[in-house]
Amino acid sequence: MKRAALHNLGCKVNAYETEAMEQMLVDDGYVIVPFTEEADVYVINTCSVTNMADKKSRQMIHRARRQNPNAVIIAAGCYVQTGLQNASLDEHIADIIIGNNRKHELIPQLHQYLMEHRHITHVADINHLPENYEELYLATTSEHTRAFIKVQDGCNQFCSYCIIPYARGRVRSRKPENVLEEVERLAKNGFREIVLAGIHLSSYGVPGEYDLLDLIELLHGVPGIERIRLSSLEPQVVTEDFARRLSALEKICPHFHLSLQSGCDATLQRMNRKYTAEEYKQGVAMLRKYFDNPAITTDVIVGFPGETEEEFATCKNFLDDIHFYEMHVFKYSKREGTKAAVMDHQIPETVKSERSDVLIDMADRMSEEYRKSYRNRRVEVLFEEQEELNGVTYWMGFTKEYIRVALQTDEDLSNTIVTGRLGKMLTSEVLLLERD
Repeated sequence: MKRAALHNLGCKVNAYETEAMEQMLVDDGYVIVPFTEEADVYVINTCSVTNMADKKSRQMIHRARRQNPNAVIIAAGCYVQTGLQNASLDEHIADIIIGNNRKHELIPQLHQYLMEHRHITHVADINHLPENYEELYLATTSEHTRAFIKVQDGCNQFCSYCIIPYARGRVRSRKPENVLEEVERLAKNGFREIVLAGIHLSSYGVPGEYDLLDLIELLHGVPGIERIRLSSLEPQVVTEDFARRLSALEKICPHFHLSLQSGCDATLQRMNRKYTAEEYKQGVAMLRKYFDNPAITTDVIVGFPGETEEEFATCKNFLDDIHFYEMHVFKYSKREGTKAAVMDHQIPETVKSERSDVLIDMADRMSEEYRKSYRNRRVEVLFEEQEELNGVTYWMGFTKEYIRVALQTDEDLSNTIVTGRLGKMLTSEVLLLERD
């Protein structure tokens, strides 16, 4: 019995690709075991978004080697892609190295290694590849109710703090008919919610042929799919036409992650972001015009090089004004190979931590206020699993706005949608459902 173990680092796109590689191994006759167990093949899908991500990727590769020195170690993804491009990676860190846009060749590369027992490096210069999208497919996922669907790869933005355009290459989009085929297959296998994901999802499409809205409207007609959720969007994509057309689709989840990074124009300019704080605010206003109390979430970087106390105060006031459902707060971390890493006026770690603590406290307060705003509202909840809270076992699920909800019942509610009103808060993050 051939055994394989996989470990994913990084984003939801990486997670999708890891599950696709897992499916390839299953189709090739492998039994999947936990990464902590001994296996014949270990696959580490690496991340390179920060220097720490590089370090964790190296650690997981070495850990696999220690667990079974005789196993085939496969390192894939962003860390090995950027490391080889910059000549900063030992080419023999793993038995097989597979770069981005080459993961679909996992099984042929593995078979070749098992026949020849010679190191394989399969990494192309991703910045000079033809604009072809790497097709990967899923029929099932590790989750039972929600499936992430990768529809786009690459990024053309070149934010000054980000290495991803060098790791993922230029924007490439999956053909709508191929996405439709996969979603129909997942729906037949019982999935009721899909999440459209990409490295820069807002760039999805081919100008003059189709765009992200066209894809969403196509998928909206798939029987069995009850919810369509979007991963991170850029604020520029939210025009009145975008918001209006989305609001006409009942399966769309009014949960929008609009990437911000800073609420100060001077900081945004140094980051090489392509919008102003006012343009961001207009996008949020457009969503709130067409959706009733939508969940708006975002990412914020504190301590970016040159961020003064005045700039931080401007950002803080902007965040308070927008009033998000959730904010993911990150302390700026140098990423070698980016423009920001060599900028003047790097911020001390103590200052970054102080500013981060301020925004995290603000985020916690706003999240609780948003959840409380939904008390006594009638909602639909897609239940996923059981969990114990305060000594009581509940079924746990999420509303379309991604508010976590609990219901105490003896029924099996897995992958079931239940309607009711939201009652008291069981914890600061969980509301109780009062069933219809």
